[in-house]
Amino acid sequence: MKSLLILSLLGFSINCFAVLKINGAGASFPYAIYSKWISEYSKVNKDIQINYQSIGSGGGIRQLIKETVDFAATDAPMKKKDKKKAKWPVLHIPTVLGAVVVAYNGDSIGKDLKISGSVLADIFLGKITKWNDKAIKGLNPKRNLPDQEILVVRRADSSGTTSVFSSYLSDVSQEWKSKIGAGKSLRWPTGIGAKGNEGVTALVKQTEYAIGYIDLAHAMKNNIYTVSLKNKDGKFVKASVETISSSAKSYQASADDFTASLINKEGSDSYPISAFTYFLLPIKEKDSKLSEIHNFFNWSLSDGQKYAKDLYYAPLPKNVADKVLKKIKGL
Repeated sequence: MKSLLILSLLGFSINCFAVLKINGAGASFPYAIYSKWISEYSKVNKDIQINYQSIGSGGGIRQLIKETVDFAATDAPMKKKDKKKAKWPVLHIPTVLGAVVVAYNGDSIGKDLKISGSVLADIFLGKITKWNDKAIKGLNPKRNLPDQEILVVRRADSSGTTSVFSSYLSDVSQEWKSKIGAGKSLRWPTGIGAKGNEGVTALVKQTEYAIGYIDLAHAMKNNIYTVSLKNKDGKFVKASVETISSSAKSYQASADDFTASLINKEGSDSYPISAFTYFLLPIKEKDSKLSEIHNFFNWSLSDGQKYAKDLYYAPLPKNVADKVLKKIKGL
């Protein structure tokens, strides 16, 4: 009896001091900032352990629907069909702004390449196949471009980065819109597939004459050349924290929906492939983890925002952050 009491007390003690595990999965686009947040938040709250797997937006949404994670992350808002599959209503929580950049292997091409949306669409349609094509040369008249085949690298997995990129191509090219369209998974007319932003980054970096699309954070971390992209005002703009923020200047967040597009917004300094990235939170009736998830999200959208710029993301505009925090508080 005495030994049973000791074991019972020991079990009670272990349960009292057990670390609460919270699991998330999804987009690779914001992986750098989410990893930083999790690391810093663990110093603030030692009673929880947050794990995040960078498996792509589509994978995160599938795991959320299967209820194998506590939250997911995506760069592309959930589609109605996926929302219907989920057991619980799902709240989209914008976390930071980022950019999808057009990255290329510049060993034989050099830096500061200029590209327009229509030319970019034709490259990914397989219509422009050589670096010295007259359409590219016309935008870069002083550059001696090589007479070499362009190797297109694109995502092989279901990807929010692909959704953002293809939404831009659909906006600037009617042919792309009608033949390919926008989405996390596409029927690509050309190119080699790689998994995750990490995979595309590695393949572009190691392959001469390659071109692909990745998030700005991966490009900067790996010192990869990125193009100056022609924006809606006709200016050639490189992605940066400042040009991403410029794209959100006119954004007005409603109290219930934070999923409006930032693609190809007006403004001479606006980078045209800018986007919010999101946490996805299932609103469950009874969930012992919910309050701790709320605490982490609240910290991320307030104190955590100061880490964004150093990792090449733009912090949320104050009007958006205030409305999101109010929404979370009301849950």
